[in-house]
Amino acid sequence: MAKLRADQLDGALKRQLAPIYLVSGNEPLLVQEACDAIRQTARSQGFNERERHNVDNSFNWEELLASANSLSLFAERKIIELRIDNGKPGTEGGKALATYAQHASPDNLLLVVMPKLDGTSQRTKWFKALEQAGAFIQVWPIAGPQLPRWIEQRMHAAGLNADTGAIDLLCSRIEGNLLAAAQEIEKLKLLAPDGQITAETIAGTVADSARYNVFDLTDKALHGDARGAIKTLQGLRGEGTDATVVLWALAKEVRTLANLAQAQQQGQNFDWACKNAGVWDRRKPLMQNALRRFKLAQLHMLLRKANGIDKAIKGMRTASPWDELMDLTLNLSGTFSISPRLQKLALS
Repeated sequence: MAKLRADQLDGALKRQLAPIYLVSGNEPLLVQEACDAIRQTARSQGFNERERHNVDNSFNWEELLASANSLSLFAERKIIELRIDNGKPGTEGGKALATYAQHASPDNLLLVVMPKLDGTSQRTKWFKALEQAGAFIQVWPIAGPQLPRWIEQRMHAAGLNADTGAIDLLCSRIEGNLLAAAQEIEKLKLLAPDGQITAETIAGTVADSARYNVFDLTDKALHGDARGAIKTLQGLRGEGTDATVVLWALAKEVRTLANLAQAQQQGQNFDWACKNAGVWDRRKPLMQNALRRFKLAQLHMLLRKANGIDKAIKGMRTASPWDELMDLTLNLSGTFSISPRLQKLALS
């Protein structure tokens, strides 16, 4: 049996359709897409009938062999699909699978779907019998460092072009859920007819469907309207907005202010600094107003605070993200509830 990764399956299907496929893994989206690709190729080669069996402890394994030996009224080639959710066919099931593999018919395609198989399972007789007759697709999870690349490739396949900020924000929002990522990308196809995706586009998908939005939050905070900013923050929380999106919006403005403050400290003209920082003309008064309230050291402290909130959201710190987002919002609005020294201690 050829051992394939999910990303190798399409190429293998173009070369040859195997009589047996065992798809194994714990990532539902990738497992489903691998199965879809196998079925689509099989249908293109005349496998127009499909039988699906959900295997549990009461499953009669004789049904598998009976199905393999039976022909439909019109003698159509068929796909026999077995879903074994516990990954354990048992003694009787193991014998049936081994027997099927030894006498696989070209008029049938057997598709077996299981969770991730451990080393012990891959040493069983039934697995080795299938190994000699078909293809084994190992579906591995997309690990953290691989996720941005996977999302970028997925966006390109959907005709979208996303910048790094958009990909990073989407990674944070989905928390490793590939199905959620696929759904978000489908939604973005409708929201961006020109195919260009920025972090603002992704954050705006929340804002478009909510009474409160993160852009109102940052504008009020930059204006120094602490009361209005906190009201908006509470509204966002009440509407179920992802804390990651709120943090992204606040941290983005703090980072921009820090860049502007540093540029001015180096003697750059404010308008030129804004142009380099990507600040639109209509937002210059907001930025200029906010800069009057901050020293560069304070803005660096807020960036450290934002980093601490990110760790709290990801479970790497024991803290309430929303409580800390409230504090960050107050700080950006010009209200520092505690001293910088204590702020630093709070993030240690």
